[in-house]
Amino acid sequence: MTAAPPRYTSTHWGVYRPVVDGARLRALEPAPWDPDPSPLAQSLVQGVDAAVRVRRPAARASWLEAARRGEAAAATRRRGDEPFVEIEWDEALDLAATELQRVRRTHGNAAIYGGSYGWSSAGRFHHAQSQLHRFLNGLGGYTASVDTYSLGAGRVLMPHVVADMDTLLAQHTSWDEIARHGSLFVAFGGLPLRNAQVSPGGAGEHQLRGALQRLRAAGVRFINVSPLRSDLEGVDAQWLPMRPGGDAALMLALAQVWLTEGLHDRAFLDSHCMGFEAFARHLCGEDDGVPKTPAWAEARTDVPANTIVALARRMAAQRTLINCAYALQRARHGEQPFWLTVVLAAMLGQVGLPGGGFGLGYGCMNNTGSGRAPFSGPRLPQGSNAVQAFIPVARLADMLLHPGERFHYNGRSLRYPDIRLVYWAGGNPFHHHQQLGRLRRAWQRPETIVVQDPFWTSTARHADLVLPATTALEREDIGSAASDRWMVAMRAAMPPVGQARDDHAIFAALAARLGFEAKFTEGRTPRQWLEHLYDASRERAQAHGLALPPFEQFWSDGLVELPRPARPVVLLSDFRADPVNCPLPTPSGRIEITSATIANYAGGGGHPRWHEPEASPWPLQLLSCQPATRLHSQYDHGAVSQASKIQGREPLTISPRDAAARGITDGDLVRVWNEHGAFLAGARVSGDIRPGVLQIATGAWFDPWDDAPGADSVLCRHGNPNTVTPDVGSSALSQGCSAQTARVDVERWTGPVPRLRVMEPPLGVAAVP
Repeated sequence: MTAAPPRYTSTHWGVYRPVVDGARLRALEPAPWDPDPSPLAQSLVQGVDAAVRVRRPAARASWLEAARRGEAAAATRRRGDEPFVEIEWDEALDLAATELQRVRRTHGNAAIYGGSYGWSSAGRFHHAQSQLHRFLNGLGGYTASVDTYSLGAGRVLMPHVVADMDTLLAQHTSWDEIARHGSLFVAFGGLPLRNAQVSPGGAGEHQLRGALQRLRAAGVRFINVSPLRSDLEGVDAQWLPMRPGGDAALMLALAQVWLTEGLHDRAFLDSHCMGFEAFARHLCGEDDGVPKTPAWAEARTDVPANTIVALARRMAAQRTLINCAYALQRARHGEQPFWLTVVLAAMLGQVGLPGGGFGLGYGCMNNTGSGRAPFSGPRLPQGSNAVQAFIPVARLADMLLHPGERFHYNGRSLRYPDIRLVYWAGGNPFHHHQQLGRLRRAWQRPETIVVQDPFWTSTARHADLVLPATTALEREDIGSAASDRWMVAMRAAMPPVGQARDDHAIFAALAARLGFEAKFTEGRTPRQWLEHLYDASRERAQAHGLALPPFEQFWSDGLVELPRPARPVVLLSDFRADPVNCPLPTPSGRIEITSATIANYAGGGGHPRWHEPEASPWPLQLLSCQPATRLHSQYDHGAVSQASKIQGREPLTISPRDAAARGITDGDLVRVWNEHGAFLAGARVSGDIRPGVLQIATGAWFDPWDDAPGADSVLCRHGNPNTVTPDVGSSALSQGCSAQTARVDVERWTGPVPRLRVMEPPLGVAAVP
């Protein structure tokens, strides 16, 4: 008799085998095939049932008192300040159903905002965002959000220029093809290993570190264009420590050199592109009187003009891949670096060639460049939304603060809806959003906020009603990421902690109270849903040349390995070979260097350009990166994240020159501040960051210190940088976030060291013995 196959579980940061002793998780062992497993899973071992786990439904005290009387809660205390009262599930579900029904009958379904973010679970059925949207669509609809904080500007821009981002990311040239054919890899924003730990739906085989080493062994050279040397690790690379935000200026200067020295591919521009002539006039300054020369760019980037000229000639002389990190478009006018990345590749005539062309996100997620079929496995149908109102996700606070006010988005003039109820399941806006003091004010305006989460995050602490949700370890699911190597049968590894219920069960119970349980569940149990969704994915897999086994075999085996496509993956190779019969989904069918659509929207020239940054009284630029020790804010309370802290605070990287000027030494507690707020952090002095720049990871759980000495604005005692990042749209085109456009100052903290509250249960919630 053969032994049963190992039971694996899938997370966004890897595939692991749970080791369980009774009801306790003892370890998560990395999958044996993963060459570079992420350590992030180790945070789950103690973190899954930590003190900050939501174990029972709970309600904010004054809101609960009013709700029990059938009245609206008086705004006598701010959300986030009051204690909670733990209640029974039946009462919690009755309260939630009553509020949903009251708001939709009194104000309409558009007054309900369905807040979520897709990173809550790698499982494709118990996916909080999909479950929430399916539930609210069954209720009659809701105000939705579009785009992401990560890629807001890029997602709006790229369909006008080349194709939508999902299509492009699924087709990015494989690392193997770059190794075979490439010579030079120019990385604007680097290729951070920390980012490539994760992929939505799972990261079964971590590739970036090994890929970089294979490329280097094959003779590919790297150039890291970034304020941080550490943004490209694992191989030797030339570092150009550019001033943050100067990427568009440097790209324009490279293009100007190619134009004036005749190094551009005129034939490709004529056959595959639209609008180069107008852009060429702009490079020469014919439209604005300012030629975009290397000397012009030096003043805006701190990269010497002769270095720019040498780089331009080097790129034009060999097969060059130009990559732009997501972070560059999370800024004012963040569309420009993405657009210019495409334009540079087009001017070299290397779009569609193996090892050349462009990339928009190599190193930002694990599956980019995997060389595998873009197949994402099961998908839960969400239904259709009868409400037309929506917002770009990064305009959340604007919507809550300014109901009825007009805003512009992607060529449309829209109005913010009047939100009375927020239902949040999966995600933590007090991590993702900018200018958290402003969000905190906006968060007081809705009449009711319901949060569904496994942990007492800052969002849960600012809710009226909190419903405890299970983690992926406590339920059955299917893990499957686009372009990943594996589909994983995720068997429950442990019983639910406390009274936690899975998201589907919570919404099914609410749907029963609201009269549409049969529509929501379709009469299926969760296991029957898994089989149903898997069978549907088998049909879609055939379109990618993939043959999946029957569900019973998949569930028994625990894994399905997906083969590589027979044909090498090269971005836009079909378009390059035959632009007439394989056109792009743009108005012209070609790469739009000048876009008439964007020109009509913006009233400008319709091609990429430089925007001078606004003057600021603050001396330092703050960059907020993705963390190496967690995914966004997930498991910030876990061992891996906690081990990285300095005096319990998030580490802040500062140059020796800036530290010395302020009397800061390595390990000091520091305060970073500007007009929006402040946060405390632990100083990490490093020569790997250029002077004038600070860097800190996002994701420290927001822990406001309202009675901080001398504080006249919000101060986070834990190190959340979004207390100081500006809450303004990247542009009227995309309305993406502008987190990287933060100017600040920093000083050594000499005041009392405050106790961290966010790693403890909130007031009124029973402590775990």
